[in-house]
Amino acid sequence: MVTRMNRRGIIAGSAFTAVALAMTGCSAGGNSAAPADGDNPVTLTVSITQNEQTPNYYCGVELLKERLEDADMGFTVDLYPSSQLGPHADRFPMVQSGDIDIDLLGGSELATTFPAIEAVDAAYAFDDVDHAFAWIDEDADELFTAFHEQTGVQILDGWFFGNRTFTTKDLEVRSPDDLKGAPIRFPNSPGFLANAEALGVTNPVAVAVEELYTALQQGIAAGQENPIPATHSSSYDEVLNVAVLNNHNVGLQFPLVSDKTFEKMNDEQAELLKQTIRDIRPENRQCVEDETEEILDGYRANDGFTVIEQDEIDMEAFISKAEAHFSEYYSGDTLKAYKSIRAAAN
Repeated sequence: MVTRMNRRGIIAGSAFTAVALAMTGCSAGGNSAAPADGDNPVTLTVSITQNEQTPNYYCGVELLKERLEDADMGFTVDLYPSSQLGPHADRFPMVQSGDIDIDLLGGSELATTFPAIEAVDAAYAFDDVDHAFAWIDEDADELFTAFHEQTGVQILDGWFFGNRTFTTKDLEVRSPDDLKGAPIRFPNSPGFLANAEALGVTNPVAVAVEELYTALQQGIAAGQENPIPATHSSSYDEVLNVAVLNNHNVGLQFPLVSDKTFEKMNDEQAELLKQTIRDIRPENRQCVEDETEEILDGYRANDGFTVIEQDEIDMEAFISKAEAHFSEYYSGDTLKAYKSIRAAAN
């Protein structure tokens, strides 16, 4: 597993990019009137929902801080993990105003402001991580441009958060029928609750994440869905004992930066920020995948824990049910975005 202790040795070579950009100074849509290089000090406030034990922190925003500050381009980066600056509903307006300079948020968290982006969080919208990244690189420009025009915030890339899977207490899930009546926790947003219905969950429990551990402990919820690293870092697996590797959602977190934040930077600083975020994406993905496998290996070695592997699951039943649901559930621009994602898989 790539951990906080050894990640620098694995990925230190890519820090050269930051230095090279600092020397070349390509134009990136920053404020060309701002002083160049170290003469334009910029402090960036970076917020993230995940805690410091998750890959999106130690192989994500922590790398961003190191590389921007090490480039000697005038950056100081302050990190605020674990939703320290507030819940996502409060943080996005702060991104728009420039009070938060960078945040990582998912499609369902942004859908209140821009409904069409909810499609990226639809169950089985993406076949896998490669499909998701190919869509971002080749087909997402229209959606991201419309998002920018409406909100004043740029989506600079997508980082992998992990595949969302079910983890439960004593409930073995191999098909949508196994979820009927089971109280499974989903985030309290229309997009995720639509996922519950699409996957066959007839009794979704919309508990706030701050209350989830207690809800699982008390049996209010018999399970939940999250990427394996998030499940483990939040200690939900202290209560739960079944992991279902149905991988119903390729979790993406979008690095968000507003036009107001870019106005603080000169062109060289803006280009460095954008390029560094792009460079971190594959390293972050590797961290997520490594940590997922290490945690799962621990589950598999634990006689008190059951891992239901993908070849034990009726994946076709899950996928076809979800696709039929969203083809009817969505309309307008959201349906258009969903269809564009599905078309990119072919």
